[in-house]
Amino acid sequence: MKEAAPTIRNRVDESGLTTIDLDDLISRESIVPFDLADCLENGLILRERPFRETLKNLNPEDWSDKIAVLHCSNDAIVPEWAWMLATSQLTACGAKVGIGTPDAVRQALLIEAIHQLPQESFRDARIVIKGCSSGTNAESLATAIRHLQPVALSIFYGEPCSTVPVYKRPKKPAKN
Repeated sequence: MKEAAPTIRNRVDESGLTTIDLDDLISRESIVPFDLADCLENGLILRERPFRETLKNLNPEDWSDKIAVLHCSNDAIVPEWAWMLATSQLTACGAKVGIGTPDAVRQALLIEAIHQLPQESFRDARIVIKGCSSGTNAESLATAIRHLQPVALSIFYGEPCSTVPVYKRPKKPAKN
C-alpha cells in the first residue's frame, strides 16, 4: 500500500499576514518636465504677461493624465506666483503637478498615496511591508509606519517568508 503524499501547506497564506507592496502605490503616469527657464526673457527675467500667454496656449491633450514636474534649469530667480500660475494651469489641463526632480515628485506622490490608505482596512492586522520595493526610500517607509502603526496589531518589513519585526502593539494589562 502506497503512502499518500504529504499535503503541502502554504504557511505564509495560513499566517494571516497582510502584505503591502508600496511599489503598487507608485503613480504610473508619464512624467513630463516643465522647465520655467524656457519662459524667461533673455534667460533672466520672467515677465507675467508673456508667461500667462505661454500657459494659456498649453494643449490639455499634452498634459492630461501626466505628472508635470516644474523646475527651473538655470539660476534665475523665479517669482513665487509663477509656480502657482503654472500649477494652476497644468492642473486645469489634467496634470498632477509637483516641483523638483522627477524622483522627488514620485516620492511625494507615493507619500500622498500612503496617507490615502484606509486605516480601518488594516485595523488589528499583521502587516508585512514588502522589502523588495524599488520605488521606496526611508521617508516613504517611515510614512507607512506612522500611518499604519496606530491601527495595526504588528508590522514587519521584508518578505512574508523572512521578515524583520518593526512594531508590535503592547498587550493591555489584565484588569483585576
